[in-house]
Amino acid sequence: MSGVRVRVPATTANLGPGFDCLGCALTMHASFTCETIDAGLEITGCPEPFRNADNLFVQAFRRAERAIGAAETAFRLHIATDVPVSRGLGSSATLLAGGVAAANALHGSPLSRQAMIELCNELEGHPDNVAPAVLGGMCASLVRDGRPVTARVDVSSEVGFIALIPNYASETRAMRAALPKEVPFADAVFNASHLAVLLRAFEAGDFSQIAAAMDDRLHQPYRRPLLPEFDRAERAAREAGCAAFCLSGSGSTCLGVARAGETAQIAGRIASTLAGSPCEWRAVALDIDREGVVCSPIL
Repeated sequence: MSGVRVRVPATTANLGPGFDCLGCALTMHASFTCETIDAGLEITGCPEPFRNADNLFVQAFRRAERAIGAAETAFRLHIATDVPVSRGLGSSATLLAGGVAAANALHGSPLSRQAMIELCNELEGHPDNVAPAVLGGMCASLVRDGRPVTARVDVSSEVGFIALIPNYASETRAMRAALPKEVPFADAVFNASHLAVLLRAFEAGDFSQIAAAMDDRLHQPYRRPLLPEFDRAERAAREAGCAAFCLSGSGSTCLGVARAGETAQIAGRIASTLAGSPCEWRAVALDIDREGVVCSPIL
């Protein structure tokens, strides 16, 4: 094989009460074309500062080669992505999953998907985005003894999403710094109970239960004041027909939950309501990507 094309879905994480443990792959994608060359490293399709060995794709590619026990491959990489950077849609996870998957494919695919998640988690520091990026679908994850443990969550085909993407970025480090070091015991119980119900509600496609269970007390109350027009976006989403609303990751993207057959119309109503906003909100109707990372050879 002289090259490989890799497609990786965007992901949303945290999902209401699922702070740092629940993620879902979405039908927005990053694509990578990786071809072997005689020597060196060539990168196109991204800003100049990222066209080097510090690129997360390259870091993940090299980490996978070390895990496989393969010598470093000289390659040409082209990046084409619809996933916005620093918007809470897993842009870094797409690069990590893409790099690991490309190296794995070019060296005969010795790594299992679980091994790929472990390598991505090692580089990312948490599995809530990388697990659904690799596996697709909705994933609940934890880390035990340094290794990610991931369970796929069956989600009804009735469930769809609307991503509300503003023109401003959010930095994960700053959003993490906004969180308290301790929370009341009652808030921990609140999130645990809501998450338990939410997982079953997603499986059943029960929108009344999704609406009741999406509330959170661990991260969103502390982060939403840092996000311009969060409240306005939430009002627009609920008035347009979303059953529930939450941050995507740590923002700045927000996420509405609605019936899959209605998301395009709801996105249109939201866009109309928010037209003229200084945040330049984009309302994008999305389904769940159930494939995860996909590789195809360039022969």
